[in-house]
Amino acid sequence: MRQRLVMTIAWLLLAACNNSAPTGGPDLDVDLGPAPDLGPGAGSWRSLASLPAPQQECGVVALGGELYVVGGFGRASERLDRVVVYEPSADRWRDAAKLPVALHHPNIAVHGGKIYVLGSLRGFEFRADGASFVYDPALDSWGDGPSMTAGRERGGGAAVTVGDAIYVFGGLRSGAKAEADRLDVNAGTWTVLAEMPDVADHLAGGLIGEKVYLAGGRDGSIAAHRASLLIYDPQRDAYDRGPAMPTSRAGLAAAVAGAKLFVFGGEGNSAHPSGVFDHNEAFDPATGAWSTLAPIKTRRHGTGAATIDGRIYLPGGAALQAFGASDVHEVFTP
Repeated sequence: MRQRLVMTIAWLLLAACNNSAPTGGPDLDVDLGPAPDLGPGAGSWRSLASLPAPQQECGVVALGGELYVVGGFGRASERLDRVVVYEPSADRWRDAAKLPVALHHPNIAVHGGKIYVLGSLRGFEFRADGASFVYDPALDSWGDGPSMTAGRERGGGAAVTVGDAIYVFGGLRSGAKAEADRLDVNAGTWTVLAEMPDVADHLAGGLIGEKVYLAGGRDGSIAAHRASLLIYDPQRDAYDRGPAMPTSRAGLAAAVAGAKLFVFGGEGNSAHPSGVFDHNEAFDPATGAWSTLAPIKTRRHGTGAATIDGRIYLPGGAALQAFGASDVHEVFTP
């Protein structure tokens, strides 16, 4: 009974963050008019084997030609220590070693053939925790990593690998943060970096060339999302503003393919009963322009995306604003 009460309170708090969120059961078949004719080059989507069980607010990375989905919330909003692995060649899932603890909104990245979880959120109170864990696929086991600097721990940020370092941008710790930190993987030490121009949690990004591209995010509440694109230069430890996304959103997923940043889904969509976006947009640094691509087959937020052999995989997430974990798994071919 206590767990059910806590889950209900968490749902109400998250839903209340968006004053424009629809009430009552969503009509997911609402007619929003004809889809735009995107023409050639919009890419295509295909459905794949569903996740073994629903997972949202999880970490998603590609490693060794396989897709890893780490932690998050389940269908009943239960906290997960689950880790599952997708094998593209067989279109099937398998279990991997569980996380040492249940967590959600991990800052997750890959370096040197291992998966790094560098801080996360815990519990239904979304408590920031700086503990780090490292997964070795050869041993199928997790070990402890260098904890985030005390007072700078957070989850719901964007983690990006650059050379022998992993950068963590933004995130939540009793509110959205503009903080940025770098982990020197070999030395196991953290360095405080220049803050982002704006506070942001639930943002997403990736590395293209020598710069990090950070898209979207929000200032704590679901409704306070933004369309910003920040371009971080590790050499200067400085940010530039890029062209805004065509669609403002947070809780989105991002992946790099073909030297472009692709961003998918997100929440805070007041124009749709689910509150979730199906938008798929890409930024090309070579032209400095965004393009609108084929919408996601199943609109979702609260997951990540990863590229394997030029295709971008989008597993799980939630089809309803806040909680509503999904087992849907789809792949986008640009």
